[in-house]
Amino acid sequence: MTAVHPSEQPADVSETIAAGRILPVVVLDDARAAAPLGAALAAGGLRSVEVTFRTDAAAEAIRAMSEDPQLLVGAGTVLTPGQVDEAVAAGARFIVCPGFSARVVAHCQQVGVPVFPGAATPTEIQMAIDAGLDTVKFFPAEQLGGTTMIKALAAPFRSVRFIPTGGVNTGNLRDYLSLPPVLAVGGTWMVAPSLLAEGRWDDVTALTAAAVTAAREI
Repeated sequence: MTAVHPSEQPADVSETIAAGRILPVVVLDDARAAAPLGAALAAGGLRSVEVTFRTDAAAEAIRAMSEDPQLLVGAGTVLTPGQVDEAVAAGARFIVCPGFSARVVAHCQQVGVPVFPGAATPTEIQMAIDAGLDTVKFFPAEQLGGTTMIKALAAPFRSVRFIPTGGVNTGNLRDYLSLPPVLAVGGTWMVAPSLLAEGRWDDVTALTAAAVTAAREI
């Protein structure tokens, strides 16, 4: 699993993410941690993971995780078409952006990789719809009004699904996942930097399993 499959459709990726309902958002400083982290997430019951382009280790981490057939690996914090190419070459099978960039979205569509751009306003959501998209990242979720804002945005945009990220945790997980327009939530609590730095993979698995159980009960 080292390249985007031409036959893969955005709906296929969305369904995989929706099945777990939680998308771990990973920041890795050392690509050597990628393989054990991927194994820990899979052991906890998650099959999708977003590796952010916030560090120099991102591409290599994506490459390592993409070798695991259990995982659907995507690239996050993608800001430029060049990063799209780097991520896809490393094996990323979907792209996540913090905001809406028409250039990045168009390039993703050109190379055939699903993209979930950030959208925090009606105008940005309309831009996503105009680009042929139906799922957006809502970021930073808590700072933008959380579930109240998602409800307000979902009212006029009934076909749009949201992946709220930023401030989502075990305390408000139920509130977000109870909303019909929420496809999944992006979270970091099961992949906190301290856990990764210390190689606490059993803790990652335990936190992931608890999150998956909580999501299924909603």
